[in-house]
Amino acid sequence: MKSHFEFFKTDLLAGLVVFLVALPLCLGIALASGAPLFSGIIAGVLGGIVVGSLSKSNISVAGPAAGLTAIVLGAITGLGSFPTFLLAVFLAGLIQLGLGYARAGAFSSYLPSNVIEGMLAAIGLIIIIKQLPYAAGWSAGAPQAGALLITAASLAILVAWNNVPRLKEIKAVPGALVAVLAGVAINEGLKAAGWAWALRPDQLVTLPVPESAAGFLQLFSRPDFSMIFDSRVWIVAVTIAAVASIETLLCIEAADKLDPWKRYTDTNAELKAQGVGNMLSGMLGGIPMTSVIVRTSANVNSGGRTKLAAIAHGFFLLLAVVAIPSLLNRIPLASLAAVLLMVGFKLASPAVFRHMWSAGKYQFIPFVVTVSAVVFTDLLKGVGIGLAVSVLFILMGNMKHAYHFKKEEHVEGETILLELAQEVSFLNKAAIKRVLADLPERTRLTVDASKTVYIDHDVLELLRDFLRTGSKDRRIQVKLLGFKSAYKVSDGIEVGAH
Repeated sequence: MKSHFEFFKTDLLAGLVVFLVALPLCLGIALASGAPLFSGIIAGVLGGIVVGSLSKSNISVAGPAAGLTAIVLGAITGLGSFPTFLLAVFLAGLIQLGLGYARAGAFSSYLPSNVIEGMLAAIGLIIIIKQLPYAAGWSAGAPQAGALLITAASLAILVAWNNVPRLKEIKAVPGALVAVLAGVAINEGLKAAGWAWALRPDQLVTLPVPESAAGFLQLFSRPDFSMIFDSRVWIVAVTIAAVASIETLLCIEAADKLDPWKRYTDTNAELKAQGVGNMLSGMLGGIPMTSVIVRTSANVNSGGRTKLAAIAHGFFLLLAVVAIPSLLNRIPLASLAAVLLMVGFKLASPAVFRHMWSAGKYQFIPFVVTVSAVVFTDLLKGVGIGLAVSVLFILMGNMKHAYHFKKEEHVEGETILLELAQEVSFLNKAAIKRVLADLPERTRLTVDASKTVYIDHDVLELLRDFLRTGSKDRRIQVKLLGFKSAYKVSDGIEVGAH
């Protein structure tokens, strides 16, 4: 394996490409979150430099994530001030750090995929809904023609970049950057021509432009620690920590699959790195971050092979906000809205719904319930509702597939085979009881537990009662196969070999 510095040139170029992808997303996600745009840059810089340095992943890239926009938007409004929200971000990072030390990195493996897919699809829908006013330049009850033109042009570029083969091959220039530059060019052209369609200042990115180093340091916000005993702050912190950790772990799993060298990432170390990053982001005025698959895939596709690429992208973001903030302030919010509309569409695309539909009702119904619950309540409640429904369907499936029932022809006559599943819980008691009750008189019954690892005590008691009384009352001949001696269910009934 080569050392990190043997890939310095390719990683530097990959970092530049990731920076070009990340810049519009940092601004756009902050916009969608209802946070100051500068807070998105802060999270991007820290995600690159700090998390990139501490992470054990060689290719994943952290930064502000679309998956947290709904939480951040609701939290800033609900908590009443941005400094109070920053306290929640700091505490979320502290919780993530604790999760890393508690070795909770494997937790995401236990979440049903239909709930995770539903959460992401709901976030996509929320992003789309929240960005439509910016895309239309909505003001005084009517859309603005210039904003509509810029949105349409930006969307056309993004769609073309994702679908035209020759454009898809251009890895060095991301479509989001081209869309943003096109929006700037259109608006500057409208201004130069003196058209009324030109955007107003409040329809453009507004980043502070410091005149000195001291002025730059004053741009950073601080958390309000006086609110640390407010229960609302802790609820937001736990929510951010949970969702950010899940999204990070899912991204890390995907990143390891993208890695050309198939290196394994320590997920517990990743939670620690993300925790430190979010603590610093909260302390300096940034929104929360996660590992992000869009940046990560751009990194891999651009030749990034070590963590130097992620770190370099963070330094490029820092350089941009220090050196060219006045140029960034020419970016139309409509262009950023177009970028986010595409992000939202990918999260909640019809293909996602078709895929879940084809997976069957046990996947589709919890998925749809999660989507609806998140959109109409909030993310934490929605995921909780979706998780409850998913568990209910899992239990229903377990009840339904506890046994296999069929009739077999033998020399001595027709025999009914009741083949038990690998695990038989108390939830299966009612179904098995019904099967035994419906058996006709003088039936030959074989109960096969050869494949069974676990049988609940209640089910064993049901079988014992049936063997002692129920089978004798109806003259049912019972043969047991594969039952462990510890189960003590034979009671003199013929028992076959395991």
